[in-house]
Amino acid sequence: MAENTGKARLAIIAGLTMIGIYAVQFVAARFSLRQHLTVTDMATLRFAGAGAVFLPIIWRNGFQQLKALGWRRALTLAVLAGLPYPLIINWGLIYAPAVHGAALCPASIVFFSFLLSLFLERASQRRTIGVAAIIAGLLLFIAPARAGSHEVLLGDLLFIGSGLMFSAYATLVRQWRIDPVTATAAVVLLSCLPLPFLTLFAPSGLHAAAGAEIAGQVIIQGLLAGAAAMFLYTYIVGQIGSQAASLFMPGVPIATVMVSMAVLGETPTTVQFAAIAIMAAGMGFSATAGRSAQQA
Repeated sequence: MAENTGKARLAIIAGLTMIGIYAVQFVAARFSLRQHLTVTDMATLRFAGAGAVFLPIIWRNGFQQLKALGWRRALTLAVLAGLPYPLIINWGLIYAPAVHGAALCPASIVFFSFLLSLFLERASQRRTIGVAAIIAGLLLFIAPARAGSHEVLLGDLLFIGSGLMFSAYATLVRQWRIDPVTATAAVVLLSCLPLPFLTLFAPSGLHAAAGAEIAGQVIIQGLLAGAAAMFLYTYIVGQIGSQAASLFMPGVPIATVMVSMAVLGETPTTVQFAAIAIMAAGMGFSATAGRSAQQA
């Protein structure tokens, strides 16, 4: 009993830390993308920072954990949560505000996790109602973009697509029973391999950015979002399960709204505030379905 309580306490601390990291990540990425840095710059800095953390770990272990995982599985995880994942999110941040990404990405993760789970288990009525609320919130949130700027709508759709990718990653990690360090290390290692080609051939604004801005993005996108947050989410899933882990997702848009309003001056419309509230409620309602079933 005490052991379970300790695990839950550590998972809560990890979840709150993850929320803070993601909120800062979205706002920081949006800020630099509006200034000097390109989408590929952000992805390069992300995995350069994450690689500095995980490559020594991989080297010390002699690649044994990755060999046990298998290169086919490792490549699959890297495609879903590695280099293409931040490229898509940062591409979306060019067109849509940071709050859009912070609201749509986690809501999409919960929604697509629900769809993928239908192949493995029967959905409860409570969880179905929660996901229905998420769908309503998603549609309400992107409604102004459909009627207005097509660029904002494109950004929103990219955020939703990234949610599909990450939910598939989390599902496979759980199904394959991969420990957090191995999963994150595989994603980081394989994502670092194309970085020299991006540096040489992709458009870049690094020459125009200040050293402090570049260093800050290495820390925020790489060490925190690329390494720490991914490890924390995988750790939480392993400790308390994917449904309970998704309880933390509603906190991401709420925290990002506050940070974004203070730093970027980006304020959602009244309709979008309502949509965020609906999605947050749906995420929480859906995530507690698993816990309710266990207590019944």
